[in-house]
Amino acid sequence: MKSRSMRGPRGQRLSTILLSLTVAALAACGSSSDDSPAPSVTNVRPAYLGTVTTTSYNGTSDDLLTGGLGWDGIQSATAPALSASPTASELRRRAIYNNYRALVDFTTNGGYGVIFGPNVPVEGGAPNATPGAGKVAGTEYIAYSVDATGKAAATLMVQIPSNFSQSAPCVVTATSSGSRGVYGAVSAAGEWGLKRGCAVAYTDKGTGNGAHELDTNTITLINGLTANAVIAGNASLFTAPLTEAQRTAFIASNPFRYAFKNAHSQVNSEKDWGLYTRQAIEFALWAMNEQFAPTVPGTSEKLRQFFAANTLVIASSVSNGGGAALAAAEGDTSGLIDAVVVGEPQINLTLPAGLIVARGGVNYASSAIGRPLYDYTSLANLLQPCAAYAPAVSQSPFLTSVSALSAQNRCGALAASGDVAGADFTSQSNDALARLRAAGYEPESDLLHASMFAFAVPAVTVTYANAYARASVIDNLCGFSFATTNAGGMPAAAATSPMLSIFANGNGIPPTNGINLIYNNATGGPINHLLADSNFAFLGAQCLRQLWTTSNATALAVQAGVNQVRVTANLRGKPTLIVHGRADTLVPVNHTSRPYFGANKIVEGAVSRLSYIEVLNAQHFEAFLPFAGFDTRFIPMHYYDNQALDLMWNHLRSNAALPPSQVVRPTARGGTNGAAPAITLANLPSISLAPAAADQINFNAAGSVVQIPN
Repeated sequence: MKSRSMRGPRGQRLSTILLSLTVAALAACGSSSDDSPAPSVTNVRPAYLGTVTTTSYNGTSDDLLTGGLGWDGIQSATAPALSASPTASELRRRAIYNNYRALVDFTTNGGYGVIFGPNVPVEGGAPNATPGAGKVAGTEYIAYSVDATGKAAATLMVQIPSNFSQSAPCVVTATSSGSRGVYGAVSAAGEWGLKRGCAVAYTDKGTGNGAHELDTNTITLINGLTANAVIAGNASLFTAPLTEAQRTAFIASNPFRYAFKNAHSQVNSEKDWGLYTRQAIEFALWAMNEQFAPTVPGTSEKLRQFFAANTLVIASSVSNGGGAALAAAEGDTSGLIDAVVVGEPQINLTLPAGLIVARGGVNYASSAIGRPLYDYTSLANLLQPCAAYAPAVSQSPFLTSVSALSAQNRCGALAASGDVAGADFTSQSNDALARLRAAGYEPESDLLHASMFAFAVPAVTVTYANAYARASVIDNLCGFSFATTNAGGMPAAAATSPMLSIFANGNGIPPTNGINLIYNNATGGPINHLLADSNFAFLGAQCLRQLWTTSNATALAVQAGVNQVRVTANLRGKPTLIVHGRADTLVPVNHTSRPYFGANKIVEGAVSRLSYIEVLNAQHFEAFLPFAGFDTRFIPMHYYDNQALDLMWNHLRSNAALPPSQVVRPTARGGTNGAAPAITLANLPSISLAPAAADQINFNAAGSVVQIPN
């Protein structure tokens, strides 16, 4: 652990002393007869860094946080323009716009620009409603983390705001959620860190928004511009590992196809998410020294003015980025990270024997807690379209996006295979919903199965099946591929290549930017999976599920891949806040945050400093909140993510108390679907430093029981 005396103003005094000692040490090293190596006192560039590009932004025409758009430009329904041959600057601005809006509710009624957003002061107070407000001037450093061959393993980026405090230096991580590009967490954690005057350490964690258009052999570079894969070489963000003969043979029978980095890199990058997050922090420290530290006398080298011991470091982000932050802390053996604050973390836990999770005094079955992502997601992918039509969830948002006829046929296929029971559509859908609940999905998430299936779960299942199996794009695992399509959903050439704007518009997992998820084995030929066989490609979904439940070679590869990415919940005594919405249907609390909390208490015992905050009326996708049925039922988790960061900041800077584990009970906005009233702070009770007994989350060490109140 770091010494608290090294932080804040006192830390700067110690830094000055250390700087003087460093200069003296350098002089002494020059005359020493001792051949043993001395610790480095110069700012040594990390060996894994590729070419570093540095750009300064004035905070007027362009900036770190909003790409020059300001808070109102981010909110505007008109996206920043892309020319026919977009420049890197245009692509960056559009990428920030899309990624910002993807992770927050960007409507005024939903709280944007009022209770959170670039223009809302981090210490509270009235928001700045001036057009263009919220821009942050500063310097941006970007580079690849390269492997031993020089190939891009992950993208790393550091933003240092112009108000960075050299006297109280701080770094906040913003690892991308999902498979987004390096700007993927700009609103989730970047905004908070930049407004605090901290350097923000970003990484796409090796999943990235890297696509490869196989027909033309086109890839993207680190700045989003496109190039031929052969010419680009190691400058490519992602090139599918294929020989030219393999690529040519594949596109001859599978035209219009695309490889994506998360799915098809064949390295299972999730095992290194924590590593890349730590590398981003190290990159930030290096960049801070390059920008601010004095030079070594008589040389052009920079001294190490900022290092782990005198810089406050908070590992933070949401979803996959939150999981990466936890993994980074677990693997931090050198005291790099001071604290962790994450929202809805996607983690795959090694479940301690005997751990129990109970809600309202009732224990969940062991099969309903701690399942890894691939297990619960492949099950949801099989059952959700059938469960979506259970009468109890007839008011599900986006239900019409799930074809009733195809859902009925999926139910029938599930009944025939023994995966659900019932003689008719209603009884089968009721059983499918009951099975999801038995598998750990909370009742609060029932209404979201339709939207999750329509927009997320199939794509996530296919992507992670490929990632964990280390499958090649040419394998067409379980009959699935990614392609541009025509109006009938069949693979076809796009009028304009999506590669020109994939960096700016894509999210790293098709369907994205005109590239769709295809079921190759459909009757009648390859087609969008939602249209396949009038049952949402049941045989493909069944195959994906069997990769978890059977033991053929590919299934064993998937299962081995999952075991590679499991975490232990040993946070090494770091103060940690985990915030998670109870209604989360993509990353269910029973499989992630709840058992992680219990596992941490078992693994760390008395030295555990983890508090778990579970928020009612909150789910995974903030971008859904403006839509009918979401607006009336769910509140912005982003508000509580920021509040948790504030609480941790006060703890680290002022030794203020951290909140105990608890359930927070916000009030949904209600009203008419699609026209909910504006949210106010009255809807959003604060995380409490002294929660009522009925709201406390406890851990009974004697019985290894996580006790969650209703």
